[in-house]
Amino acid sequence: MGFTDEILPRAQQLALLEMKGLILSGGAGTRLRPITHTSAKQLVPIANKPILFYGIEAMKKAGIDEIGIVVGDTRKEIIAAVGDGSQFGVRTTYIAQDQPLGLAHCVLIAHEFLGDDDFVMYLGDNMLEQGLEGFVSEFVAARAAGGKHAPTAQILLCHVDDPRQFGVAEVTTEGHVVRLVEKPKDPPSDLALVGVYLFDKTINEAVRAIKPSLRGELEITDAIQWLIEQGKTVRHEVLQGWWIDTGKKDPLLACNRLVLEAIEPRNDGSIDADSRIEGRVIIMKGAKVVNSRIRGPAVIGTDSVIDNSYIGPYTSVGNGCSIVHSELEHSVLLDGCIVNDVHKMTDSLLGRNVQVVRSQNRPHALRLMLGDDSKVELDA
Repeated sequence: MGFTDEILPRAQQLALLEMKGLILSGGAGTRLRPITHTSAKQLVPIANKPILFYGIEAMKKAGIDEIGIVVGDTRKEIIAAVGDGSQFGVRTTYIAQDQPLGLAHCVLIAHEFLGDDDFVMYLGDNMLEQGLEGFVSEFVAARAAGGKHAPTAQILLCHVDDPRQFGVAEVTTEGHVVRLVEKPKDPPSDLALVGVYLFDKTINEAVRAIKPSLRGELEITDAIQWLIEQGKTVRHEVLQGWWIDTGKKDPLLACNRLVLEAIEPRNDGSIDADSRIEGRVIIMKGAKVVNSRIRGPAVIGTDSVIDNSYIGPYTSVGNGCSIVHSELEHSVLLDGCIVNDVHKMTDSLLGRNVQVVRSQNRPHALRLMLGDDSKVELDA
């Protein structure tokens, strides 16, 4: 029996303290350009599901039904994708952030939505293997127990190889956070801030008390440090399982691989007699596989066609794609992609409606039309 069960049942815990969710989805996604020139980074798919949806579903599983989403320049696209939240069984409120002025600034502008309620704050481009249920329950139970060590905040931490690249926490043996340092040259620990936070209403006072950092942002680490300096208790939990910031191509592909490892095979499309499906593969409704080999784990999206091709492990093919006479693996293709007569594509991320085709013109040559921040790697 865990700590939370010994205090009171989970349903009673959640009833005692009203808990809201705040998901931050206002970033520009500059590290994923050119994909994010025309698409919100939080809507780039992992195993054919937008990254943002995983966070919403995690909150719902933790018993959180009311979620505020901080949005920036890509607000229209995010609102169109998420809507009122009913598809997830939650209610959504959208909070506009006109400029990316820091995580603490998100709390500041969300005050009307949050009120005096406790809340969990979650970075919209984070992916965690661990759910939020235990993390939330521990906080709620500790708050319900009261006493001088009732927490004002709780942060999720992860052991990392090079903590100098992160916000780092110094903690006591009792589990209390005593200091936070942003990208320290001499880290006090190897425990990095993951990007999931729990707060009570005191954080509203903290974000008003701090000043912008040298980069002109209100830092959430400064706000939490202010809580510590005011004598408030800040608890922590160490992450179980993997954590990936999907803001770059290679980590995004790695996250796609990890999520695909856990899928259950399903076929809602059509596979002809000349095709072979090996391992865990999901074939969505309307998809067609013709004279092809698909080796999982992999996902083939709705109405996509795989014709005379090989799809290797750790590949997510979006909806309405066409893969003909080609070989690809360890790649993510967004909706509407066409790949024709290509050998062999790997470690790739293709945006919506991208075409990768072999030209029939003579003489043979490489002909490119690339947007800002594109990258092309060619074999000799």
